[in-house]
Amino acid sequence: MTEIGKRVRELRERAGLSQHELAKRAGLTQGMIWQIEEGRKRPSVASLLAIARALNVSPSELLPVVNTKENPDA
Repeated sequence: MTEIGKRVRELRERAGLSQHELAKRAGLTQGMIWQIEEGRKRPSVASLLAIARALNVSPSELLPVVNTKENPDA
């Protein structure tokens, strides 16, 4: 599972949505959501934006944290 897939799953579950419900809200297929969550497929920018909108989160919340001076342990 990739970091993006892990974040999508965490946020989806936190929202109380099934993969099917998230897919419907994002205009994607349930299979695509499954592939993203399992790390089998990298989502396009458009898919990430659609998923973020469907989860009512910022797109940046789906991305892995990058090691920075402000967050050296990431």
